[in-house]
Amino acid sequence: MLKNNLRLSFLSSEIVKSISVIIYLMEFKNKVAIVTGASGGIGLATAKLLAEEGVKVALVARSEEKLAAIVREIPESMFVIADMTKPEDIKNMVSEVYKHFGRIDILVNNAGQGYDSSIEKTNLDTFRKIFELDVIGPLVAMQEVIPVMRKQKEGNIINVSSGTALMILPNMGAYSAAKRALAQISLTAAEELKKNNIKVGIVYPYITLTDFEKNTIKEEKRPAWHPEDGGDFKPPDTPEVVAEKILEGIKTGESEIFVHDWMKKIMAE
Repeated sequence: MLKNNLRLSFLSSEIVKSISVIIYLMEFKNKVAIVTGASGGIGLATAKLLAEEGVKVALVARSEEKLAAIVREIPESMFVIADMTKPEDIKNMVSEVYKHFGRIDILVNNAGQGYDSSIEKTNLDTFRKIFELDVIGPLVAMQEVIPVMRKQKEGNIINVSSGTALMILPNMGAYSAAKRALAQISLTAAEELKKNNIKVGIVYPYITLTDFEKNTIKEEKRPAWHPEDGGDFKPPDTPEVVAEKILEGIKTGESEIFVHDWMKKIMAE
């Protein structure tokens, strides 16, 4: 009798687990996500992870060749060529995705570029260019998807900031200022859109193993930091680590997502 009860208890727990897994998968099944900066690094890792969750993904970047190759590997995906510094490109991006899928549930604003310069040497034209890409571009994308999400009565927007937005670092003033501006826009939008069931989150990544450093604009020549250099830096993360945090942010609806817990302490100081 006891053995039968134990067997029934085990079967019941397994059934509950199976149902939980089904519900979990259904949560994302047939949802549609736009991921910018999706030709590599964090954006590509995020697009792949979302696709594994059953999400239909629209990959956005400037490189048609790269995106065309990627969508062949991701079922039910599409790509849109867009320069995220051009509002018309962004508006077309949202329009094309909505026309193709008939809905937009998730927006991941990941496209961005770094800029290393002292305050004294900061080039105003370069700063404007970085601000257009890292702040204005995501803002325009948000403005375009919010009406769609409001009509659907739900949605998730994730903006990718930087751990530098939490710190004061020499030679990174312009870049960290832009990423902090993006954080403030995101946190304000999170409050404004609560009533519409649209969740907005800001993700703070740490140093990540991508081509970001290689593509960073450098006003002054300084040796780039590498993992083997050591020092006070913790080892860099893989893009997949950040993608997992982005997914976590979508699922929890948290307004701030720190890739590492120690980063929260910086914010509190």
